[in-house]
Amino acid sequence: METPTPKSERLLSLDALRGFDLFWIVGGHGILVALFKLTEWGWLGAIDAQLKHVDWNGFQAYDLIFPLFLFMAGVSTPYSLTRRLTEGARAEVCRKIIQRGLILVVLGIIYNNGLQWKGLENMRFGSVLGRIGLAGMFAQLIFAFNFATPKRLWFWLAGILLGYWAIMSFGHAPGFAPGDLTMEGNFASYVDRLLLPGKLHKKIHDPEGLLAVMPAIGNALLGILAGLWLRRPSEEATGDRKAAGLALAGLGLLAVGGLWSFVFPLNKNLWTSSFVLWTCGWGSLLLALFYWTIDVRGWARGFGAFFAVIGMNSVLIYLSGKFLSYDFTARALFGGLAAAVPPAVGTLVLAVGVFAVEWALFWFLKRQQVFLRV
Repeated sequence: METPTPKSERLLSLDALRGFDLFWIVGGHGILVALFKLTEWGWLGAIDAQLKHVDWNGFQAYDLIFPLFLFMAGVSTPYSLTRRLTEGARAEVCRKIIQRGLILVVLGIIYNNGLQWKGLENMRFGSVLGRIGLAGMFAQLIFAFNFATPKRLWFWLAGILLGYWAIMSFGHAPGFAPGDLTMEGNFASYVDRLLLPGKLHKKIHDPEGLLAVMPAIGNALLGILAGLWLRRPSEEATGDRKAAGLALAGLGLLAVGGLWSFVFPLNKNLWTSSFVLWTCGWGSLLLALFYWTIDVRGWARGFGAFFAVIGMNSVLIYLSGKFLSYDFTARALFGGLAAAVPPAVGTLVLAVGVFAVEWALFWFLKRQQVFLRV
C-alpha cells in the first residue's frame, strides 16, 4: 500500500537531491579520494575517474552537478510561484524573479573576484551563480506568462534548443568554417570574446559565457515541467505514477539527447542542446529515485534529511566554500586524531572532518531557521 505524499508542498526529496548534488563539491570528492587511497578498491577508483570535467566534447558524472542544480531550480518553480500567479500578482512575481536573477549574478561576480575592484581587464564576470541566475530568471519569466497554459512551455523549449543548435551550426568565429565547434572557432566563444567584459576563464573562452545562457534556460524549463508533473493532485496521479512518469521521461530525454549528440556533441563548455537533454534525462531519473524512495515510500527519509541540511541552504554553502576555511577548523578539531593514526587513515579522518564541520554549521543554521533566500 502506498504511503501518502506529505501534505506540505515542500519536497524533502528535492532538498535531499540538491544536497546530494552539492555534496560532491563540498567534501564528497575529498572523502572518496581519501577512501580510495586507503583501500585501493577498484570501484572507488572508477567513481573517482568520473569526478572530473571532460576537457571539451563528451560527458562524465562531474559534468552533471551544475546542470542538475539548474534543473532542480526549475522543479521548485511551480511550488514557489503558482499560488501568487493564481492570485493575479504576476507583476510582483516578475519583479522578484528579476531581482533574484540579478542578485545571483552579483553574487557570482563576488565569488569570482571577492569584494574588490581589480580593474576591468582582471575581473571575471561569467560565473556558475550568474548562469543559474540568468537562465533561471528567463525560464521563470516564461513560466509566469504561460502558467495557465503550460503546454506552451514545450514550444518554448523546442524553440530555444533548436534555435541554439541553428546558431551554433551556422555561426562561427572569423576565419573559421560555419558550424566549427572548436574552442577557438565556435560562435559562442566568439560572442564572449566580443561582448563579455573582463577576462574569460580560459582566455579565449568562458564556460559560463553569455550565449550559452540560452540553452541553459532549457534545463530550467524541463525542471519546471517536471515540477508541474509532481505538483498534480493525487487524484490525477499517484506518487508511484509520478515517479514512473519521471523515470520514463528521463529515459526518453537520454535517448533523444544521445541521438542528437551524433550531430551536436555533448559539450558542457558550450552547453549544447544535446547536453541539455542528456543532463535533464539523468536529472529526471535521479529525481524519480529520490522522490519515490523518500516522499512516496518513506524508505529513505533519514538519508533525505541528512542531505537536505545542505540542500536547503545551497547558495550559502556554495559561497561559504570560497570564503570560509573549513579545513582550518577540521584540523583544529581532528588534527590530533589524524596524527595518531597511519597517514592514509589520517587523510580520511581530515576529509571526513572537513565535511562534518560544514554539515554541523548548516545543521545549526537550519535549526535556527537561518537561510540565504535570494
